Amino acid sequence: MRVAVVKNILDANSRIAQENRKLFDAHGLTVINLMSSPGAGKTTLLEQMGVHFAGRLKIGVIEGDIQTTLDAERVAAAGLEAVQIETDGACHLDANMIRNALADLPLDGLDLLVVENVGNLVCPAEFNIGEDHKVMMLSVTEGDDKPYKYPLMFKESRVLLISKVDLLPHLRCNIEKIKEAARSINPDLIIFEISAYSGQGLDDWHSWIQEQTAEK
Repeated sequence: MRVAVVKNILDANSRIAQENRKLFDAHGLTVINLMSSPGAGKTTLLEQMGVHFAGRLKIGVIEGDIQTTLDAERVAAAGLEAVQIETDGACHLDANMIRNALADLPLDGLDLLVVENVGNLVCPAEFNIGEDHKVMMLSVTEGDDKPYKYPLMFKESRVLLISKVDLLPHLRCNIEKIKEAARSINPDLIIFEISAYSGQGLDDWHSWIQEQTAEK
C-alpha cells in the first residue's frame, strides 16, 4: 500500500514539474536545483554569484528552509531576487511548492533561477521541480564516503560542486576518492572543486553558468 501512495505522490509531482518546465521555457529561463546537506555552503555560493554576475546576469533564488528567512535575506542583500519557502518540517521542495512561489518572482526579468533546496541528501533527488539541471554540493568537511552512502544524489545530478576545498590541508579527506566514487555512479558528472572563501574554482563554475544561460 505504501508503494502505491509514494508512486501517486511522485506521479502528481512529475505532472506539475512538467508544467513548471513549460513555464520556464516560455520565459527563456535556466533553472538549477541546488542540493546538499546542511552547511555545505549553498547560500555563500549564491552570495558570490550575486557579486560576480552583478549587472550582467539577472538571478532569482527560491530559498527552501524548514524555518526562518535568514538565507533569503542573505541572498537578497547580495542583489539577487529572493523568495523564501518555509516547509514547516518537510525535508525537500516539490514541484507544487515551486509553482506557488513563482508568482512572487519577475520571471520575465530573470536569466537564471536557482532553487536552494532544503539541506538533505535523500529526498530532494527524488522530486523533479522542472529544473534544467540538478546540482549537488558536497563539502570536504563531510568526508569522502558520501557517494557510497547517498548514491541517488550523485546519479541524478548533472554537476557536483566539491566545496570548502581551502580546508583540505586540515582534514582527512581524499578529494580524489570523492571524484572516483561519484563518477563510478555517474560517469557523465561534471565536477568543480570550489571555495567561496578563497575563490578557488569559482571562475570555472561561473563560466559553466554563463554557458547554460547563453543556450536559452
